[in-house]
Amino acid sequence: MLEEVERWLADRSWSAADRPLDQLLDLKRAAGTTVSVVLPALDEEATVGAIVEVVRRELIEGLPVPLVDELVVIDSGSADRTAEVAAKAGARVVHRDEILPRIPALPGKGEVLWRSLLATSGDVVCFVDADLRDFSASFVSGIVGPLLTDPGVQFVKAMYDRPLGDAPGQGGRVTELVARPLLNLHWPQLAGFVQPLGGEYAVRRSLLERLPFPVGYGVELGLLVDALHTVGLDALAQVDVGVRLHRHQDGQALGRMAAAIYRTAQVRLSRGHLVRPELTQFERGPEGFVPRTYPVDTEERPPMLDVEEYGRRRVA
Repeated sequence: MLEEVERWLADRSWSAADRPLDQLLDLKRAAGTTVSVVLPALDEEATVGAIVEVVRRELIEGLPVPLVDELVVIDSGSADRTAEVAAKAGARVVHRDEILPRIPALPGKGEVLWRSLLATSGDVVCFVDADLRDFSASFVSGIVGPLLTDPGVQFVKAMYDRPLGDAPGQGGRVTELVARPLLNLHWPQLAGFVQPLGGEYAVRRSLLERLPFPVGYGVELGLLVDALHTVGLDALAQVDVGVRLHRHQDGQALGRMAAAIYRTAQVRLSRGHLVRPELTQFERGPEGFVPRTYPVDTEERPPMLDVEEYGRRRVA
């Protein structure tokens, strides 16, 4: 590991317990910083309501100063009751297609995160996946904390254990097989991130609005790499929030995720052209293995500062 990374691990890796909530509230009141929490959601009726309830109960209601000023669920086309459950629990629910309708929406998580910048106004934007179980408010307060206490920090990722069933530490298969090797080989300054693909991170809006967003599964790796090049390693940090329990993808879905992440890395390495931006996987059918070919996410959205509607809102 680079000496720079060893130093960064000592200086920029914390525990959620290092910053008590009352300290964060005092600093938030003094600075006037506003915080938006965004949950991108697709068919998450089983879990999204509980997450919203915890954030409202512990980080908004009953506090002298709410830590969270805005709680928004961006529904990306759910076929279940995700929107209804989230609204009933107290979130503001916005459908992906209602945001920036001039540009037709593409499928993908990164698309939702990109559009969320137009649906929120906080100085700090905190993203939380909507499929978490046994959710703790420290997932939010932990990663928002460094942005309230240290003006030099701009991007904070959560780190945590990811069990797979009863096996501790066996989750995050795409991280270990794809993302971590890519980062260690090509961006060794990022080798200290425990969960580089984790969906829980808080970022200053002033940085997010300057970054391009891969529309699909590559968004987490893309934002992390681009943030490194934009503001440098010392502006990045991570916070230990304990254990992350969530719904796991099957092997083929992980393959599609891995291909999108590889593509995102390739674009950043060379801005080159893929001969065939597709991934073929195999499923066993009645007469043997059947190939299924899926497109690999290759689209990226530009920095939000380049979008006309966002610029008009800033002027207003």
